[in-house]
Amino acid sequence: MRISYQYRLKPTKEQAEKIEKTLEMLRFQYNYQLAQRFHWYEENRSPVDRCSIFVCHLPELKDQPNRFSQQASLTQLKKDRPWYKEIYSQVLQEVPKKVELAFDRWLKGDSNGKKSGRPRFKSAGQYKTFTFPQFKQHHFINNKITLSKIGDIKVIVHRQIPDGFNIKTVSVTKKADGYYVTLSLDDKTVPTIKPDFNANNIVGIDVGLIDFIVTSDDERIAAPKFLRKAERKLKSAQRRVSRRKKGSNRRKKAIKKLGIQHKKVSDTRKDFHFKTTNNLLKKYDVIAVEKLNIKGLARTWLAKSINDAGWGQFIAILSNKAGNAGLKVIAVNPNGTSQECSNCDALSLSKGGSKVIKPLSQRMHNCPVCHASLCRDLNAAINIKARGTHALKAQSMSS
Repeated sequence: MRISYQYRLKPTKEQAEKIEKTLEMLRFQYNYQLAQRFHWYEENRSPVDRCSIFVCHLPELKDQPNRFSQQASLTQLKKDRPWYKEIYSQVLQEVPKKVELAFDRWLKGDSNGKKSGRPRFKSAGQYKTFTFPQFKQHHFINNKITLSKIGDIKVIVHRQIPDGFNIKTVSVTKKADGYYVTLSLDDKTVPTIKPDFNANNIVGIDVGLIDFIVTSDDERIAAPKFLRKAERKLKSAQRRVSRRKKGSNRRKKAIKKLGIQHKKVSDTRKDFHFKTTNNLLKKYDVIAVEKLNIKGLARTWLAKSINDAGWGQFIAILSNKAGNAGLKVIAVNPNGTSQECSNCDALSLSKGGSKVIKPLSQRMHNCPVCHASLCRDLNAAINIKARGTHALKAQSMSS
């Protein structure tokens, strides 16, 4: 079983300077190796409908840079630029791996075939993480961690590592309020949790902007709107940044304070998502949610409110925690959940159900057929539960 624990680091001034210098040198290498790949791509690509192989001279293709060829070049890099010897070799070798991952996601896509945007060069301060891919267990004792080429750094251990788990990798990350270390822990004796749930203990949840969630049991959690509540402080911090001279120390301090404000909003939202997830999983074994196109919704005039709610992060946390507990989250088609009448028929209009078309501003669902009258969010949650139940039965029959 693989889990991750994150702790805050308390480096000395000299150690913090080493971390900053390491991040900056790694950033230079990331940009250089990414530029190598872009150069190869521009020099060797040729659309098939632009050039005739009978007329045009096709030059010999150059070898494509890859992770291993770029890792091999690091030996010469240390000869040409001896200051790169200050970085632990395995940390430096992780850079070509990051470059290849970003480049392949752009050209080939991920395991699902979904492509990412063109990789960007990282400007000063944008390279924030480096990883030690191998780590010896005895280098983390009590509240001290030993990082090669950096030294022994104090760690705030707010929870102990579970017995039997070994540290596999260590990542150091710079955030707005300081430095953090993420330990990837593994214990092969702990089996993967198999699903063990009561299919009848199911609930449907409808996410929204007024109520964060409404369950099919008519329980509501109001949207906390963390970003909206923090807007005044964020605007004030942003104005301080705008008024400072570019490149000055005062501007750097103002930027740091602005980053801390944004991180506070992000951390508070994440904590709310974890607590909401915990409460749901204590009560229900199966949770049905809508499979929303959140990126598409975030391009509408409701973008700020949707991003403030953080539906994507919430559903990701819910799915992950449910899987770790042996419970289940099932995503259903969201089309028509607010329009179809849950009292007539939640699954199919062909069976006599009715569809009540209503604008977003209309918060009540009033069915002209069965005369049911209820909140549109509750109506949607009941429909989501019915679709989840149907999907769960279909999965059990197919298996």
